[in-house]
Amino acid sequence: MKAIIKIGLVSILSLGAVSCQPGAKKKSAELEVEEVKVFPVRIEKIQKKSLTRTLDYTANLAAYKEIHYAPAAPGRIDKINVDVGSRVKKGQILIEMDQTQLSAAMTQLESAKDSFERIKTLYEQGSMAEQKYEQTKTQYELAQQNVDFLIENTTLKSPVNGIVTGKYYENGEMFSGAPNTQAGKAAIISLMQINPLKALVSISQAFYAAVKNGMTAEITTDILEGVTFEGKITRVYPTIDPMTRTFKTEIVIANSEEKLRPGMFADIKIYIEEDEAIMFPSISILKQAGTNNRFVFVHENGKAKQINLTIGQRVNDQVEVISDDLKEGMDLIVEGQSRLIDGSEIKLVK
Repeated sequence: MKAIIKIGLVSILSLGAVSCQPGAKKKSAELEVEEVKVFPVRIEKIQKKSLTRTLDYTANLAAYKEIHYAPAAPGRIDKINVDVGSRVKKGQILIEMDQTQLSAAMTQLESAKDSFERIKTLYEQGSMAEQKYEQTKTQYELAQQNVDFLIENTTLKSPVNGIVTGKYYENGEMFSGAPNTQAGKAAIISLMQINPLKALVSISQAFYAAVKNGMTAEITTDILEGVTFEGKITRVYPTIDPMTRTFKTEIVIANSEEKLRPGMFADIKIYIEEDEAIMFPSISILKQAGTNNRFVFVHENGKAKQINLTIGQRVNDQVEVISDDLKEGMDLIVEGQSRLIDGSEIKLVK
């Protein structure tokens, strides 16, 4: 038993002697140093940049004017001079109606004119009562108005430069005046003015004070990749929809080459104001896994500090960031940040 106790004491003394040696302390300290990792990173100074504020929406393009064209009264169609797809110019004769009524009206006008001129001469000589003169004059004016009305409604001229999009009758048929278009209107033909086009956009009420007539817009569509069209706000509706809390805005879009067509789906960017904002390269912003939380790292006293933020507007590879903790002059970590956690030791590299 004594021998066993003696052997144990010798072992303990031997271990103590080893642990007290200077070399052992040095190795332990080296291990502690190796456990602290220092990450190389590259930084950029945070600064504000000029930013054009925009509102981004989508909309269906529509004809600037769509006209369902027909005479004021039913009648027989003599001739339709255009077909679907025909391009027309303002003032071009599109439809010729039966002119039987017009011929009769012109005969009545000639008779009324002769009577008026005869009564007028007698009235000026003092041989005719004023009442008779006024009565004859009224009859002549009514006959003239009737002829003008029939001329307008028997020879239908295009009110716009445009294109024929619908034809609902043929030569010799009777126009009944019954609704026959998708719009629920009666028409012989339908016309569209497609240069320019327009778009109706519903904008959040939060921007009602900022949106004004004359502001510019940029229009793009997936059908014509890489092509941008210029638009301008021409009408801001004066009321707000209580259901959607939005107001309508009409944008007119230049379409001189007629590459855009009514019915196309388009992206619309409205430029509302110039501003300054803190903007970062998008690669410097990280996202917490499984959430929509965004954050960046800044350099602070040799360590990485995590700052949460909200993303604003994007311009190419730059992103507007919103955070009360980010200030101009801070050192933003733009490379090496993916390996960092809050408080990581870092060293700056060029």
